[in-house]
Amino acid sequence: MKKTSRKAAVELPLNEILAGDCIEIMNSLPEGSVDLIFADPPYNLQLKGDLHRPDNSKVDAVDDEWDQFSSFAAYDKFTKDWLAAARRVLKPNGAIWVIGSYHNIFRVGSELQNQGFWILNDVVWRKSNPMPNFRGKRLTNAHETMIWAGKNEDSKCTFNYEALKALNEGTQMRSDWVLPICNGGERLKNEAGEKAHPTQKPESLLHRVLVGATNPGDVVLDPFFGTGTTGAVAKKLGRDFIGIEREEAYRKVAAKRLSKVRKFDKESLMVSASKRAQPRVPFGQLVERGMLLPGEELYSMNMRHKAKVRADGTLVGGPDVSGSIHQVGAQLEGAPSCNGWTYWCYKKDGKTVPIDLLRQQIRAEMN
Repeated sequence: MKKTSRKAAVELPLNEILAGDCIEIMNSLPEGSVDLIFADPPYNLQLKGDLHRPDNSKVDAVDDEWDQFSSFAAYDKFTKDWLAAARRVLKPNGAIWVIGSYHNIFRVGSELQNQGFWILNDVVWRKSNPMPNFRGKRLTNAHETMIWAGKNEDSKCTFNYEALKALNEGTQMRSDWVLPICNGGERLKNEAGEKAHPTQKPESLLHRVLVGATNPGDVVLDPFFGTGTTGAVAKKLGRDFIGIEREEAYRKVAAKRLSKVRKFDKESLMVSASKRAQPRVPFGQLVERGMLLPGEELYSMNMRHKAKVRADGTLVGGPDVSGSIHQVGAQLEGAPSCNGWTYWCYKKDGKTVPIDLLRQQIRAEMN
């Protein structure tokens, strides 16, 4: 019998900065292996000549070779190729975030849809301290746009709704984010004391993206790693990262930066969870476990109504009123629906105790 050899599975190069072309490297990674991609591709700014301030001092604008393309067609081909490689490496329920300016984001968005990505939101990052328009011929560019998209229409992408709501002081997070650009002590410098990267993104932006769209232990890929903002925030938040960067100078700065980053402790990485994501606890389980006994009386939180617990976990609140904790609460209040967990309480040592505390006790044991 002829012996066949099995090709060893390619392991993910977690928490590494990979040198080279992002398309080639992504195509060499295992298919369907990455949870999230954050991409900050070249913007193709099409700058013509130097940009000067009113005092004639030169602006340190993006004029690097990596941001220059011969034509829109060349840029579109580049976009098509790197997005195809990115989609290949994403897990079925994976997602991508792409950031850009008016120069490129519409072309990128079109190609995302062409390739089957499913756009979930566009997010406007409104800069609280934008760079002014020195020529005075256009509006000040005070925002950039991010596109959040699932791998396909059926992808069940991670969305930590409650965590983002908590970040926003209990208010639903909107799609316009007011955050400052990277400056001050956060702005990395090279050995000459100059900006290490012309478009370094602030950590606050990546913090919001990763808290909202990933969980601890997820793998986050950044194909345009630059000075490593994605990796730094991912490392702090207990996510694994893969960085791809072709420019050696940026890799050196990113490696030095990441060597100083420490992960937050496990307790600090926990975020507010959606109530829907918590384990389901049937009311009858409280009766089975003797936490509430058949015949025990429950009281509405407003003390206007009461009902008796039955052995099967249902309640009886009168001759014609019986059913689940939710159904009986609704019938007694004459309401179309009722959340029985927050409606009912019981008495213990002369004090009223919400039955939801018993549910939370069971959930804590389950977790």
